[in-house]
Amino acid sequence: MIIDIYTHLAPKTFLDRMVALAPKLGNIANRLLAVKPLYDLDLRFRDMDTVPDYRQLISLPNPSLEEIGPAETGRELARIANDEMAELCAKHPDRFVGFAASVYLDDVDSAILEAERAVRQLGAKGVLIYNHVAGHPLDEARFRPFFAAMAALNRPIWLHPTRTAAVKDYASEEKSRFEMWWCFGWPYDTSVALTRLVFDGLFDRHPDLELITHHCGGMIPFFDGRVGPGLEVLGGRTTDEDYSHVLPSLKRPHMEYFKLLYGDTAMFGATTGVKCGLDFFGPSKIVFATDAPLGPIRKTYDGIAAMELSPADKQAIFYGNAAKLLRL
Repeated sequence: MIIDIYTHLAPKTFLDRMVALAPKLGNIANRLLAVKPLYDLDLRFRDMDTVPDYRQLISLPNPSLEEIGPAETGRELARIANDEMAELCAKHPDRFVGFAASVYLDDVDSAILEAERAVRQLGAKGVLIYNHVAGHPLDEARFRPFFAAMAALNRPIWLHPTRTAAVKDYASEEKSRFEMWWCFGWPYDTSVALTRLVFDGLFDRHPDLELITHHCGGMIPFFDGRVGPGLEVLGGRTTDEDYSHVLPSLKRPHMEYFKLLYGDTAMFGATTGVKCGLDFFGPSKIVFATDAPLGPIRKTYDGIAAMELSPADKQAIFYGNAAKLLRL
Protein backbone atom coordinates (compact mmCIF):
# COMPACT_ATOMS: atom_id res chain seq x y z
CA MET A 1 0.00 0.00 0.00
CA ILE A 2 1.06 3.59 -0.67
CA ILE A 3 -0.12 6.22 1.79
CA ASP A 4 -0.38 9.85 0.73
CA ILE A 5 -0.31 11.57 4.09
CA TYR A 6 -1.04 15.15 2.99
CA THR A 7 -4.02 15.61 0.67
CA HIS A 8 -6.94 18.01 0.81
CA LEU A 9 -10.67 17.46 0.60
CA ALA A 10 -13.52 19.92 1.08
CA PRO A 11 -16.75 18.07 1.86
CA LYS A 12 -19.69 19.53 -0.04
CA THR A 13 -21.74 20.14 3.10
CA PHE A 14 -18.80 22.03 4.56
CA LEU A 15 -18.36 24.10 1.39
CA ASP A 16 -22.06 24.99 1.23
CA ARG A 17 -22.12 26.02 4.87
CA MET A 18 -18.89 27.99 4.50
CA VAL A 19 -20.34 30.01 1.63
CA ALA A 20 -23.54 30.62 3.62
CA LEU A 21 -21.71 31.71 6.78
CA ALA A 22 -19.02 33.78 5.06
CA PRO A 23 -20.48 35.17 1.82
CA LYS A 24 -17.69 37.76 1.57
CA LEU A 25 -15.03 35.11 0.95
CA GLY A 26 -15.49 35.76 -2.76
CA ASN A 27 -12.40 34.64 -4.68
CA ILE A 28 -11.37 32.13 -2.03
CA ALA A 29 -14.66 30.25 -2.27
CA ASN A 30 -14.63 30.44 -6.07
CA ARG A 31 -11.10 29.03 -6.16
CA LEU A 32 -12.10 26.06 -4.01
CA LEU A 33 -15.20 25.39 -6.09
CA ALA A 34 -13.09 25.54 -9.26
CA VAL A 35 -10.93 22.61 -8.10
CA LYS A 36 -13.62 19.96 -8.52
CA PRO A 37 -11.67 16.94 -7.18
CA LEU A 38 -11.71 18.72 -3.80
CA TYR A 39 -15.36 17.71 -3.46
CA ASP A 40 -16.25 15.56 -6.49
CA LEU A 41 -15.32 12.04 -5.40
CA ASP A 42 -15.67 10.50 -8.86
CA LEU A 43 -13.04 12.88 -10.25
CA ARG A 44 -10.90 12.40 -7.18
CA PHE A 45 -10.98 8.61 -7.41
CA ARG A 46 -10.09 8.80 -11.09
CA ASP A 47 -6.92 10.73 -10.18
CA MET A 48 -6.14 8.32 -7.37
CA ASP A 49 -6.37 5.32 -9.69
CA THR A 50 -3.31 6.52 -11.59
CA VAL A 51 -1.17 4.93 -8.83
CA PRO A 52 -1.86 1.30 -7.83
CA ASP A 53 -2.80 0.41 -4.24
CA TYR A 54 -2.87 4.07 -3.25
CA ARG A 55 -4.68 5.57 -0.22
CA GLN A 56 -5.03 9.10 1.12
CA LEU A 57 -5.06 10.88 4.46
CA ILE A 58 -7.48 13.78 3.98
CA SER A 59 -7.65 17.24 5.53
CA LEU A 60 -9.28 20.56 4.74
CA PRO A 61 -7.63 22.92 2.24
CA ASN A 62 -6.85 26.59 2.80
CA PRO A 63 -8.07 29.00 4.03
CA SER A 64 -7.72 28.34 7.74
CA LEU A 65 -10.93 28.46 9.76
CA GLU A 66 -9.56 31.49 11.61
CA GLU A 67 -9.47 33.37 8.30
CA ILE A 68 -13.02 32.45 7.31
CA GLY A 69 -14.93 34.08 10.12
CA PRO A 70 -15.41 34.65 13.87
CA ALA A 71 -15.23 32.01 16.58
CA GLU A 72 -18.84 30.88 16.27
CA THR A 73 -18.42 30.30 12.53
CA GLY A 74 -15.05 28.55 12.95
CA ARG A 75 -16.28 26.21 15.65
CA GLU A 76 -19.33 25.21 13.61
CA LEU A 77 -17.33 24.62 10.43
CA ALA A 78 -14.78 22.50 12.31
CA ARG A 79 -17.52 20.19 13.61
CA ILE A 80 -19.17 19.93 10.19
CA ALA A 81 -15.88 19.15 8.45
CA ASN A 82 -14.78 16.58 11.02
CA ASP A 83 -18.12 14.80 11.08
CA GLU A 84 -18.28 14.59 7.30
CA MET A 85 -14.67 13.48 6.89
CA ALA A 86 -15.21 10.72 9.45
CA GLU A 87 -18.24 9.57 7.42
CA LEU A 88 -16.24 9.57 4.19
CA CYS A 89 -13.44 7.52 5.75
CA ALA A 90 -15.95 5.00 7.07
CA LYS A 91 -17.69 4.81 3.71
CA HIS A 92 -14.52 4.53 1.61
CA PRO A 93 -11.90 2.64 3.66
CA ASP A 94 -10.33 1.44 0.42
CA ARG A 95 -9.63 5.09 -0.50
CA PHE A 96 -9.00 6.95 2.75
CA VAL A 97 -6.85 5.72 5.64
CA GLY A 98 -8.15 8.51 7.86
CA PHE A 99 -8.32 12.26 8.29
CA ALA A 100 -6.56 15.07 10.10
CA ALA A 101 -9.16 16.99 12.09
CA SER A 102 -9.76 20.73 11.84
CA VAL A 103 -9.98 23.08 14.82
CA TYR A 104 -10.62 26.77 15.37
CA LEU A 105 -7.39 27.54 17.23
CA ASP A 106 -8.15 31.19 18.01
CA ASP A 107 -10.43 29.75 20.70
CA VAL A 108 -7.96 27.42 22.39
CA ASP A 109 -10.42 25.78 24.77
CA SER A 110 -12.82 24.87 21.96
CA ALA A 111 -9.91 23.69 19.79
CA ILE A 112 -8.84 21.27 22.53
CA LEU A 113 -12.38 19.97 22.98
CA GLU A 114 -12.85 19.50 19.23
CA ALA A 115 -9.48 17.77 18.87
CA GLU A 116 -10.37 15.39 21.68
CA ARG A 117 -13.82 14.73 20.18
CA ALA A 118 -12.40 14.15 16.71
CA VAL A 119 -9.70 11.73 17.90
CA ARG A 120 -11.63 9.84 20.57
CA GLN A 121 -15.10 9.73 19.01
CA LEU A 122 -14.53 10.12 15.26
CA GLY A 123 -11.20 8.32 14.90
CA ALA A 124 -9.18 11.26 13.55
CA LYS A 125 -5.50 10.41 13.08
CA GLY A 126 -4.39 13.83 14.34
CA VAL A 127 -5.07 17.52 13.83
CA LEU A 128 -4.16 20.03 11.12
CA ILE A 129 -3.22 23.57 12.17
CA TYR A 130 -1.69 26.53 10.33
CA ASN A 131 1.60 28.37 10.77
CA HIS A 132 -0.16 31.32 12.38
CA VAL A 133 -3.55 31.93 13.95
CA ALA A 134 -5.16 35.01 12.44
CA GLY A 135 -1.74 36.65 12.39
CA HIS A 136 -0.67 35.44 15.85
CA PRO A 137 2.43 33.24 16.18
CA LEU A 138 2.07 29.69 17.44
CA ASP A 139 4.63 30.31 20.17
CA GLU A 140 2.27 32.64 22.04
CA ALA A 141 1.82 31.23 25.54
CA ARG A 142 -1.94 30.88 25.09
CA PHE A 143 -1.43 28.05 22.57
CA ARG A 144 0.67 25.92 24.92
CA PRO A 145 -2.35 24.04 26.35
CA PHE A 146 -3.32 22.96 22.84
CA PHE A 147 0.09 21.42 22.17
CA ALA A 148 -0.04 19.78 25.61
CA ALA A 149 -3.44 18.31 24.73
CA MET A 150 -2.12 16.90 21.46
CA ALA A 151 0.82 15.36 23.29
CA ALA A 152 -1.62 13.78 25.74
CA LEU A 153 -3.71 12.42 22.87
CA ASN A 154 -0.51 10.96 21.39
CA ARG A 155 -1.49 12.03 17.88
CA PRO A 156 0.52 13.98 15.27
CA ILE A 157 0.02 17.56 14.13
CA TRP A 158 -0.03 18.51 10.46
CA LEU A 159 1.40 22.03 10.05
CA HIS A 160 0.11 23.83 6.97
CA PRO A 161 1.29 27.21 5.67
CA THR A 162 -1.06 30.11 5.08
CA ARG A 163 -0.38 33.60 3.81
CA THR A 164 -2.22 35.96 1.47
CA ALA A 165 -1.27 38.76 -0.90
CA ALA A 166 -1.91 41.18 1.98
CA VAL A 167 1.62 40.37 3.20
CA LYS A 168 3.44 42.52 0.69
CA ASP A 169 6.86 41.92 -0.85
CA TYR A 170 8.08 45.53 -0.61
CA ALA A 171 7.22 48.35 1.75
CA SER A 172 6.48 50.65 -1.18
CA GLU A 173 3.73 48.41 -2.54
CA GLU A 174 0.19 47.72 -1.39
CA LYS A 175 0.30 43.94 -1.68
CA SER A 176 2.37 40.97 -2.80
CA ARG A 177 2.49 40.53 -6.56
CA PHE A 178 2.89 37.60 -8.96
CA GLU A 179 1.76 35.19 -6.22
CA MET A 180 5.10 35.47 -4.43
CA TRP A 181 3.07 35.34 -1.20
CA TRP A 182 2.34 31.70 -2.10
CA CYS A 183 5.44 30.54 -3.98
CA PHE A 184 8.02 31.84 -1.50
CA GLY A 185 5.88 33.15 1.35
CA TRP A 186 4.49 29.80 2.40
CA PRO A 187 7.86 28.02 2.80
CA TYR A 188 9.20 31.08 4.61
CA ASP A 189 6.29 31.22 7.03
CA THR A 190 6.59 27.49 7.69
CA SER A 191 10.27 27.92 8.56
CA VAL A 192 9.60 30.86 10.87
CA ALA A 193 6.80 29.06 12.69
CA LEU A 194 8.90 25.95 13.24
CA THR A 195 11.92 27.89 14.48
CA ARG A 196 9.82 29.96 16.87
CA LEU A 197 8.31 26.77 18.30
CA VAL A 198 11.78 25.28 18.78
CA PHE A 199 13.04 28.43 20.50
CA ASP A 200 9.95 28.43 22.72
CA GLY A 201 10.93 25.00 24.04
CA LEU A 202 7.99 23.06 22.56
CA PHE A 203 10.01 19.87 22.16
CA ASP A 204 11.53 20.16 25.61
CA ARG A 205 8.03 20.24 27.06
CA HIS A 206 6.76 17.51 24.72
CA PRO A 207 9.72 15.50 23.37
CA ASP A 208 7.48 12.85 21.79
CA LEU A 209 5.19 15.28 19.95
CA GLU A 210 5.08 14.43 16.23
CA LEU A 211 4.86 17.32 13.78
CA ILE A 212 4.51 16.85 10.01
CA THR A 213 5.82 19.80 8.02
CA HIS A 214 4.34 20.53 4.62
CA HIS A 215 6.56 20.93 1.54
CA CYS A 216 9.48 19.08 3.15
CA GLY A 217 10.13 21.48 6.00
CA GLY A 218 9.93 24.71 4.03
CA MET A 219 13.31 26.42 3.82
CA ILE A 220 14.96 24.64 6.74
CA PRO A 221 16.72 21.71 4.97
CA PHE A 222 18.16 23.98 2.29
CA PHE A 223 19.27 26.65 4.78
CA ASP A 224 20.55 24.26 7.45
CA GLY A 225 23.79 26.24 7.72
CA ARG A 226 21.96 29.48 8.44
CA VAL A 227 19.56 27.74 10.82
CA GLY A 228 22.33 25.82 12.60
CA PRO A 229 25.69 27.63 12.87
CA GLY A 230 24.11 30.88 11.70
CA LEU A 231 21.78 31.03 14.68
CA GLU A 232 24.37 29.85 17.18
CA VAL A 233 25.22 33.54 17.54
CA LEU A 234 21.56 34.47 18.08
CA GLY A 235 21.35 38.07 19.24
CA GLY A 236 24.61 39.19 17.68
CA ARG A 237 22.73 41.01 14.93
CA THR A 238 20.15 42.61 17.23
CA THR A 239 20.68 45.65 19.42
CA ASP A 240 17.16 46.50 20.60
CA GLU A 241 16.20 43.13 22.12
CA ASP A 242 18.08 40.66 24.34
CA TYR A 243 18.12 37.10 22.96
CA SER A 244 20.97 35.86 25.15
CA HIS A 245 18.65 33.61 27.18
CA VAL A 246 17.01 31.76 24.27
CA LEU A 247 19.54 29.07 23.32
CA PRO A 248 20.78 28.43 26.89
CA SER A 249 17.17 27.79 27.91
CA LEU A 250 16.98 24.76 25.60
CA LYS A 251 18.00 21.32 26.81
CA ARG A 252 19.80 20.45 23.59
CA PRO A 253 21.58 22.26 20.74
CA HIS A 254 18.82 23.94 18.80
CA MET A 255 19.56 22.17 15.51
CA GLU A 256 18.77 18.78 17.03
CA TYR A 257 15.12 19.70 17.47
CA PHE A 258 14.59 20.20 13.75
CA LYS A 259 15.67 16.61 13.19
CA LEU A 260 12.62 15.51 15.19
CA LEU A 261 10.27 16.88 12.54
CA TYR A 262 8.80 14.98 9.62
CA GLY A 263 9.09 16.37 6.11
CA ASP A 264 6.74 15.43 3.29
CA THR A 265 7.35 15.00 -0.44
CA ALA A 266 4.65 17.45 -1.57
CA MET A 267 6.90 19.44 -3.90
CA PHE A 268 4.67 19.50 -7.01
CA GLY A 269 6.51 16.58 -8.55
CA ALA A 270 10.00 18.05 -8.19
CA THR A 271 12.66 15.87 -6.57
CA THR A 272 15.57 18.28 -5.99
CA GLY A 273 14.01 19.63 -2.81
CA VAL A 274 13.03 16.14 -1.70
CA LYS A 275 16.66 14.99 -2.01
CA CYS A 276 17.68 17.91 0.16
CA GLY A 277 14.98 17.00 2.68
CA LEU A 278 16.14 13.38 2.68
CA ASP A 279 19.69 14.45 3.44
CA PHE A 280 18.46 16.62 6.29
CA PHE A 281 15.67 14.60 7.94
CA GLY A 282 16.75 11.09 6.90
CA PRO A 283 14.54 8.44 5.26
CA SER A 284 12.85 7.56 8.56
CA LYS A 285 11.44 11.10 8.78
CA ILE A 286 10.19 11.58 5.21
CA VAL A 287 6.57 10.76 4.36
CA PHE A 288 5.03 10.47 0.92
CA ALA A 289 2.62 13.30 0.13
CA THR A 290 1.34 14.95 -3.03
CA ASP A 291 -0.91 17.85 -1.90
CA ALA A 292 -3.60 16.31 -4.14
CA PRO A 293 -5.71 17.50 -5.80
CA LEU A 294 -3.71 20.73 -5.69
CA GLY A 295 -0.52 18.86 -6.56
CA PRO A 296 0.12 15.94 -8.95
CA ILE A 297 -0.25 12.39 -7.70
CA ARG A 298 1.40 10.36 -10.45
CA LYS A 299 4.25 12.79 -11.10
CA THR A 300 5.13 12.92 -7.41
CA TYR A 301 5.01 9.14 -7.14
CA ASP A 302 7.16 8.63 -10.24
CA GLY A 303 9.73 11.11 -8.97
CA ILE A 304 10.18 9.31 -5.66
CA ALA A 305 10.09 5.86 -7.26
CA ALA A 306 12.92 6.87 -9.62
CA MET A 307 15.20 8.12 -6.85
CA GLU A 308 18.28 6.06 -6.00
CA LEU A 309 17.08 4.73 -2.67
CA SER A 310 17.21 1.29 -1.10
CA PRO A 311 14.00 -0.77 -1.24
CA ALA A 312 13.74 -0.42 2.54
CA ASP A 313 13.96 3.37 2.38
CA LYS A 314 11.35 3.55 -0.40
CA GLN A 315 9.06 1.29 1.61
CA ALA A 316 9.48 3.56 4.63
CA ILE A 317 8.67 6.69 2.61
CA PHE A 318 5.72 5.23 0.71
CA TYR A 319 4.16 3.40 3.64
CA GLY A 320 6.11 2.59 6.79
CA ASN A 321 6.68 6.06 8.22
CA ALA A 322 3.06 7.06 7.63
CA ALA A 323 1.77 3.81 9.11
CA LYS A 324 3.73 4.55 12.27
CA LEU A 325 2.44 8.13 12.48
CA LEU A 326 -1.16 7.07 11.83
CA ARG A 327 -1.02 4.16 14.31
CA LEU A 328 -2.05 1.69 11.59
